[in-house]
Amino acid sequence: MKQITPFGSTQDGRDVAQITISSDELTVNILTLGSVINDVRLTGVAWPLTLGSSEVVAYEGKMSSFGSLMGPVINRIKGCSADIDGQIFTFEKHHSGDLTQHSGSSGMHNQIWNIADHGPGFVVLKLALADGLGGFPGNREIELRYKVHQATLSMAVQATTDAPTPFNPANHSYWSLDPTVGFSGQTFQLQADHYSEPDEDLMPTGQILPVAGSQYDFRSGIKMAGDASQFFDLNLCMSDGKRPLRPVATLTGTQGVRMEMATTECGLQVYDGGTIHAPDYDTHHGAPYGPYAAPALEAQSWPGSLAHAHFPDIILRPGAQYEQITSWTFSAEGLG
Repeated sequence: MKQITPFGSTQDGRDVAQITISSDELTVNILTLGSVINDVRLTGVAWPLTLGSSEVVAYEGKMSSFGSLMGPVINRIKGCSADIDGQIFTFEKHHSGDLTQHSGSSGMHNQIWNIADHGPGFVVLKLALADGLGGFPGNREIELRYKVHQATLSMAVQATTDAPTPFNPANHSYWSLDPTVGFSGQTFQLQADHYSEPDEDLMPTGQILPVAGSQYDFRSGIKMAGDASQFFDLNLCMSDGKRPLRPVATLTGTQGVRMEMATTECGLQVYDGGTIHAPDYDTHHGAPYGPYAAPALEAQSWPGSLAHAHFPDIILRPGAQYEQITSWTFSAEGLG
């Protein structure tokens, strides 16, 4: 099987490539558009483990966040602006209100990444973001390495800048561990003692609250409803800063497929997929993706850091290097 194949072209004529990396246990397809994790297949499991499409137009449209490394700042920036060392920078306004979502239309999810190196089990992608793109300061150089080893997919991100700049990226895959879309009855467990209180616009108020006694206590594992009766779109606080790579969460499907997630990051945005609306594309599941098709588990620093000084700092400075490692390990029991 050829490792690099054409995937199509964007509407403005940019070519998109697909890179396949694999082991005996796991096969993963990566796109140069948005560095998307397009498809994940575990040997012995007949269905895809992530939401995805075979069409470029899907990733330019309503699936633009699916599987991408979102940034330079994932999540929401309140007021579409930030004070960085006394200078105010403004960013693209989202249609839903006075906020910037996933860094706007020029975010990393809409960029074509360059293939810097590759082999049967890995690919290295690079991206340069120019000073002022999307309103963000600094010329930034980003390197992303995806690697498959046994049944683990790992993602290592490094970045530098020549001016102080916010930098808080995260992978935005939707994980689909059952044969059909939806996650009702799946079990989710997360080692987080606190959460960021969200306001009515789902942006952090600045209050960090204990999960004990709340609907966000996932420490012992909960059964997911997979519908509007159980709303999730908020950050869980696993620590107050980066840590060495450690397991933080597990998601277990109703048929026995299990994913263990590990990360160096201090926060995990748990999103229930309630606003998914992608009815017009060819999908890996052979059916349209609608609300609650799958959850997203987004490892990142705490969102809201630009507005709340007591949150972990996300300003990347010249001479420093940003680093993140996140991994996903898959297993299946009781199949076949």
